[in-house]
Amino acid sequence: MHHTGVKEVGMVFKEQFDAIDFNTRWIDMPAEVNRVGHLFAEISGNKGKKILLIGHLDTVFEKDSPFQKFKKDGDIAYGPGTNDMKGGDVVVLYALKALHEHQLLNDAQIIAAFTGDEESTGLPLDISRKDLIDAAKKSEVALGFETSTGFNYATVARRGSSGWQLEVKGKRAHSSGVFNERVGAGAIFEASRILNAFYTDVKGEEFLTFNSGVILRGTEIKFDSAVSKGEAFGKSNVVPQTVMVKGGLRFISEEQKEKARSKMKKITKENLPHTSATITFNDSYPAMQPTDGNLKLLTLLNEVSKDLGQGVVEAYDPGKRGAADTSFVADYVDCLDGLGGMVHIHQKKH
Repeated sequence: MHHTGVKEVGMVFKEQFDAIDFNTRWIDMPAEVNRVGHLFAEISGNKGKKILLIGHLDTVFEKDSPFQKFKKDGDIAYGPGTNDMKGGDVVVLYALKALHEHQLLNDAQIIAAFTGDEESTGLPLDISRKDLIDAAKKSEVALGFETSTGFNYATVARRGSSGWQLEVKGKRAHSSGVFNERVGAGAIFEASRILNAFYTDVKGEEFLTFNSGVILRGTEIKFDSAVSKGEAFGKSNVVPQTVMVKGGLRFISEEQKEKARSKMKKITKENLPHTSATITFNDSYPAMQPTDGNLKLLTLLNEVSKDLGQGVVEAYDPGKRGAADTSFVADYVDCLDGLGGMVHIHQKKH
């Protein structure tokens, strides 16, 4: 959401891609998307596989985050986004620099697509991901350079991501009447019932997780979705009339997503006395499934790794990875992800 900063990073990379004869373009997003845009760099030809290389320019940190600090110690840089995912972006850039230096890019088709909103996709998706999907449709292979989980792992599958919002209403009254036939249970008890039932009745399938990220409850609440902040007012002697919960849902297939949503909807409708509740869902990232084509790419990477003396490369557990932009192109091309930089922790002995 730091639009100026994201574009500034994009311009640094644009200059570097221009220098190795890529055709670069900054793609602005319309105002309603509320994201700054993407950097695409491309060369066109007919030699070899048509390749899409995916990175992103943004981080999870707002401009005023206390983590917005940068320092350099020798040849190591520290700061927000240095690993996720400027490290991967630099891997892409310097691999292409090396190929350019040896004149191995002649007549190739390669598209480097660096999105500006991977950490929180702009909506609607048919605008914010249109250019990425269009690039995939004219490619044969997509390689994602998100954070690596080690030289000996690569990502052939990622879980999808979906948002949900629960809104609960109760009957406001003096707390002396709570639970009676006129007042009922109040909104907070109803919200608690729903969330507990999600935990007991929806949780359990492999690769399926869901999280309640923020909850506001009381007599009156205000929530600003643009910055995910809010405030609530209530008193212990007043039965609360409103609750709002926002959360996320992660899944390995569309079938698993729809099954979970169906269970959550059913639970939401089984209301306590004098309460009502609605749940809405919004799509974010689709799932990237472990297709035969993805596994063939892993086999190729494994052979190269062994030839270089770097050991065997295996498929990483998708239950341990978040969503990423490769998921949007997985229906159109064979994909491999997790090829970027790594966090390297140095432990000092005292």
